[in-house]
Amino acid sequence: MKGYKKQLWQLLEQQACQLREQSIIQLFEQNPERFQQFSLELPGMLMDFSKNLLTEAVLQQLIQLAELSEVEQWREKMFSGERINLTENRPVLHTALRNRSDRPVIVDGQNVMELVNHQLAKIGHFSEQVRNGGWRGFSGERITDVVCIGIGGSDLGPRMVTDALHSYADKKLRVHFVSNVDGREIADVLRVLDANKVLFVVSSKTFRTAETMTNAETARNWLMAAAFDQRAVSHHFLAVTANADAAVKFGIAPENIFDMWDWVGGRFSLWSAIGLPIALYIGFDRFEQLLEGAYEMDCHFRDAPLRENAPVLLALVGIWNSNFLGAQSQVVLPYDRSLAHFAAYLQQAEMESNGKNVHRDGEAVGYQTGPIIWGQLGIDGQHAFYQYLHQGSNIVPADFIGSVTASTPVAGHHENLMANFFAQSQALMCGVDYQSVAQELGQQGIQGEQLDQLIPHKVHHGNRPSNSLLMDQLDPRTLGALIALYEHKLFVQGVIWEICSFDQWGVELGKKLASRIQPQLGADGGLDGFDPSTGGLIRYFNRVSAGINGS
Repeated sequence: MKGYKKQLWQLLEQQACQLREQSIIQLFEQNPERFQQFSLELPGMLMDFSKNLLTEAVLQQLIQLAELSEVEQWREKMFSGERINLTENRPVLHTALRNRSDRPVIVDGQNVMELVNHQLAKIGHFSEQVRNGGWRGFSGERITDVVCIGIGGSDLGPRMVTDALHSYADKKLRVHFVSNVDGREIADVLRVLDANKVLFVVSSKTFRTAETMTNAETARNWLMAAAFDQRAVSHHFLAVTANADAAVKFGIAPENIFDMWDWVGGRFSLWSAIGLPIALYIGFDRFEQLLEGAYEMDCHFRDAPLRENAPVLLALVGIWNSNFLGAQSQVVLPYDRSLAHFAAYLQQAEMESNGKNVHRDGEAVGYQTGPIIWGQLGIDGQHAFYQYLHQGSNIVPADFIGSVTASTPVAGHHENLMANFFAQSQALMCGVDYQSVAQELGQQGIQGEQLDQLIPHKVHHGNRPSNSLLMDQLDPRTLGALIALYEHKLFVQGVIWEICSFDQWGVELGKKLASRIQPQLGADGGLDGFDPSTGGLIRYFNRVSAGINGS
């Protein structure tokens, strides 16, 4: 970090020291228009960031930080197809997958929109064939179940979206997901299925991902045990991959292979053929609505001024809380059962993107990049970890996500849910002071030494920041916009931190070591080349395994 940007960073550090002496409540008292000033209304969604220890002066400096970091220039590079994935020399074009304007996006002299639109048409045609019973299994039975085999972005995206849009499915197909290489997961899924009526979608860019291919081979063996005919594979397996040759070798018919491209990262790929399970489950028309919602957020991100730009504002608030106020994690709290997998989805998207410790030029960074992202459904969390959020020694900024309209209306339930949504963000900000606790306990007849001992345990200091994202309703279009909002948020943060957000070398190292270790499991012989701890663990595994298996 150089020049004026470094000076501005230091000025923001000074501002943070001064603001720590104030409270969010005081900021509201000083500015009656604070909610209007620090909230943003978008189509179908309200974003409120007023419950942060943030002033307009600080926000303007953060916007200046974004300008000095050339966020707008990097944004244009991404949308236009420049190779901003520097370490892999690739464009980053998940936005092209949902480009509903059909504006040309040129990479190496080719308009990639031609490829995108061809695959979309193929997804639409195939998904409707299966849903309407025109595409059948080897024995002529109609498909009733789809098993999606993938891992990481190839699993989390479709899994999260199909669960989120469960109320929009017509139940023509049941969709199951297998990602874990632990045999229990695939065994549990296959045990209840009819091999004549199941369709497998194997999603792997390389078609060599160890976990995915292990599960795919198990599924193929299961199918063959029922069909007794190799030709059944071509009737019951699809591939989403960039390695068509490997998919054909596996037994998948060329016409049943859907394309992936190296300019789409796995964690941003649900908009592509990776999203085929979504189209199968809710129908292609609703899959297109998902794309349209994301495209609307893309247009907002590309066109809105920085001060009125939702992804930019969300990114800047996050940077303020983590880099200047010292928060080390960010909790995501959906108050909608349909978003049960959303925190896990964001965990991968943000931590795989921005969990980096070097700048683009390879020099070590001198500040925190990418806070820990965690969370779960808000109501469940209230009876699990909210104690930590309210009274823990570390302050954890929170994103509350809810909707005005219930995904599944049941009398009285949604009002109860949303009362908790509003109450928890208020409680984190306001807390309960010494005098209020003393008065409440006094009214209960508690006095003297008992009162003095109990008060500290019941005081909540408050002043804990949060954002609230309130959707009109959770539908395909709004969900698309919500996902794109967070995609662009992490992009902006990566630009400001000057890191490479679109590679994931930390994922590759463990995979390489695992491929070297696996042949040693259950094998005789030495374990040269392993550190003493790893070697000792492998020897123990082999010894106990041999004893259990009687060898």
